[in-house]
Amino acid sequence: MKIFIAGHRGMVGSAILRHLASRHEAADLLTRSRTELDLLDTAAVEAFFATQRPQQVYLAAAKVGGIWANNHQPAEFIYQNLMVEANIIHAAWRHGVERLLFLGSSCIYPRMAPQPMLESALLTGPLEPTNEPYAVAKIAGIKLCESYNRQYETDFRSAMPTNLYGPGDNFNLRESHVIPALLRKFHQAKLDQAPEVEVWGSGAARREFLHVDDMAAACVYLMELPFEQYAALTDPMCSHVNVGSGEDLPIRDLAALVKQVTGYPGRIRFDASQPDGPPRKLLDVSRLNRLGWHARITLEAGLTQTYQWFLDNQHQLRD
Repeated sequence: MKIFIAGHRGMVGSAILRHLASRHEAADLLTRSRTELDLLDTAAVEAFFATQRPQQVYLAAAKVGGIWANNHQPAEFIYQNLMVEANIIHAAWRHGVERLLFLGSSCIYPRMAPQPMLESALLTGPLEPTNEPYAVAKIAGIKLCESYNRQYETDFRSAMPTNLYGPGDNFNLRESHVIPALLRKFHQAKLDQAPEVEVWGSGAARREFLHVDDMAAACVYLMELPFEQYAALTDPMCSHVNVGSGEDLPIRDLAALVKQVTGYPGRIRFDASQPDGPPRKLLDVSRLNRLGWHARITLEAGLTQTYQWFLDNQHQLRD
């Protein structure tokens, strides 16, 4: 089995690579760095698939970031994500890939979608404005998979993860998501003996989080399900599957937990003038649970492990 992991150096792609390596010793795991294969280059992607002929593809490559990055780089977020997914999905069809798994994001759902969010909530209302370009690109990825499945009878699947965190995350304060940003902020405040840490937003917004190792396990589980079992719980027009823990908490509680994990002794101050984003984001994971998969890593255990990874690797991280 030749398996291509697109985006293997990212947090999710590297976790999938680790998980596959531990499960499939005989598999030929194909990886390419950005300098070896530019996924924005249609001709280069076509040549790679024509030469390597992978049988399975995990499409984990994406441009990702938090509220600040999405607000300041909307063109890059929509263009790069659209191009990467279109190039890979089209080449996968052209060169007979047996199965592909596209990784999306929970931001595909309307800002005010009923909670917890069912897969069927897609395209039922306006998106969250702060990350709309990224969300539109991810919706396009789902529809690309569905369209090729309908027209060419491919087996292209889609997984929609909740907020992810873990080893390999981006801890750059301008670009990162909430957990790595908080871990770095509280760690630096502890070193500086700062009396308080400022956290963006009111603290009332609720979020769900999933450790990236759980996400990788879910991806491989979904990829390896027999087609009949996967298809029985999905629909040609709603073929994606939510992947999450099924639990959420207010950001203020998350900040308190990060404070505990990092050992920071000072105060937390919430800046309500900064955006909260959607008031709540919790995925309905009943479809995934019915397919036989459940998350295993608790938030406290995951944060402790991620903070230790940060401490061990902080000298290599981008400022």
